[in-house]
Formats: sequence, C-alpha cells, structure tokens
Amino acid sequence: MDQELESLKEFNREIRQALIDDGSDPDGLYVIEHHFSAEDFSVLETAAMAAFKAGFEVTDAEQIEDDEGQSVFSFDLVTEQPLELQVLDDECEAMLANAEKWGIYYDGWGTYFVDPDAAEEQIVHDEE
Repeated sequence: MDQELESLKEFNREIRQALIDDGSDPDGLYVIEHHFSAEDFSVLETAAMAAFKAGFEVTDAEQIEDDEGQSVFSFDLVTEQPLELQVLDDECEAMLANAEKWGIYYDGWGTYFVDPDAAEEQIVHDEE
C-alpha cells in the first residue's frame, strides 16, 4: 500500500497544479469522485453498501471496460472539499484502506474545473 499511496500523493500534486495552472479556483470547493472497481458485481455491491452505511455519497454501480479491455464493475464515492494537498493525501489514504477492507480496487479520483469567477450555485430543492 505504501507504493500505491506515494503514487497517489504524486498524482494529487500533479492534478492540483494542472487545475490551478488552467485557472481553476485554488480556494474553491471541489466535487471529488473516488473511483472503485471489482470484477465481481456482488463484491462491488457489498462495498458500495458499506460505503453508503459509513455516510458516504455513492453513485450507482455500472459496468465498464478497464485499461486492458476487461469488463469490470465500478462506482464512485463522492466527497466535496477544498483542493488542499493534505486533505487529498489523507482522503486517498483512507480510500486505499477502504478498498483493501472491502476487497475491491481503488483507481484514484477525478474532479471538475471550478471557475473562480462563477457566481455561487444556488441549490433549489423541489418539494412534492
């Protein structure tokens, strides 16, 4: 796990710097999508349920092809946070530990550009 964590920490620094170099808001809140996968759907489903029960936002599982063209099942665990390296490093370490505990693969994270000039989003809740 140490080598994986060191690789993720390097990735965190590269992606954070690339986002800032592209003009993304260094002080903004970012939606971070942590990617998990497994070959066995039932193992992935159990992991997704464990993540949900632990209080995480979890996306629906889907079937995708990995880098080698193999069919795997995946879900994202979603968090929202500032793009601070220590927070990213700590979160990646926790995600690696969770993946190991759940018996699935952690494939890093992704996020979206945050425009520093955009007005804050207003959240509207539909009441039925």
